[in-house]
Amino acid sequence: MIWWCDGVEKYNFKKSRCTYCAFFYHYCIITMIIKKETIDGIPVYHVKKNYDDTIMTSKLNTYVEKADIKDVIDDDADVFTEDGKLLLRFRKNVIPQEKVDMFYDNIISFAKNVSSNRGNATGSDKRNVRDNPKVMSNIFGYFDRWSPSQKVIFRNAGVKPIVDVRECRFNQEYPEKYKKTIPLIQEIDRLYKKLTPAHYKSQRKKANQTYFRIPGTAFTTITTNINFQTTIHCDKGDDEDGFGNLAVIERGKYSGGETCFPQYGIGVNVRSGDALFMDVHQPHGNLPINKKTEETTRLSIVCYLRKNVWLRTQNKTKRMFDKHNTTMKKLRKH
Repeated sequence: MIWWCDGVEKYNFKKSRCTYCAFFYHYCIITMIIKKETIDGIPVYHVKKNYDDTIMTSKLNTYVEKADIKDVIDDDADVFTEDGKLLLRFRKNVIPQEKVDMFYDNIISFAKNVSSNRGNATGSDKRNVRDNPKVMSNIFGYFDRWSPSQKVIFRNAGVKPIVDVRECRFNQEYPEKYKKTIPLIQEIDRLYKKLTPAHYKSQRKKANQTYFRIPGTAFTTITTNINFQTTIHCDKGDDEDGFGNLAVIERGKYSGGETCFPQYGIGVNVRSGDALFMDVHQPHGNLPINKKTEETTRLSIVCYLRKNVWLRTQNKTKRMFDKHNTTMKKLRKH
């Protein structure tokens, strides 16, 4: 819910009487919302920029500050920028609980692996992964870069892969668990098609041109994060014509973690069962996650199409797909 001061529309109120405009509330916060309407029962907000592009660029790779976020969305909403571009669509309680639970139960042990390969999203400006912060952030599906250990294997075996795309370790080593994650991913795909059909159509067309994809979806790759506060960043390496998404699974209680677009002063409180579709090429990050207990887990899920996975494997045959993956598995065992 987003609150408005009855006295001056451009202000967002907090409880008590407003000393600025003498209407009902104690103090006001400038909001970036310039227009509100309701379309087909869904609140639609139009927002202007809180910072110009130069200032926003200077904030990249830093953490979102609470002062940057003027409004937090807790209910169904669509948000458009001042020039009419879709910034996000948010829907509450749209992912069935059984699919949420099955995904969580089968991914959680893998998702707790620690990685130092998230670069700028961790606030690091280092290019050497040994110097980056270690976070619980992992991928599965297919990817377009080899790990250091895989490069060593290729060098020792004198082998050059026929295509620079790999099946990720989770689906390669735990195929049965991987299969049980797919229903939730397909549910996100279904919502993607429903809520942003033009973006979906473009991305699904590309996904259909490769066997290196999550079955029955427009996605090649999934990222999971546990209790991870990202810095302000723009996604790279995904399909520029597509639209990003975020789902969350929570175990235990916490506050914070809202997904934010600081340039527009907007945050979204994504919780278990919700689905957020957003322009991930706009600067975004999330607020700190304040766990109520040590065991609390906030697992976020991002599904996308890696551009280079598609480019390098489009129109390759199923025979090539099977041969490549079999060869990679054999090399891994040696």
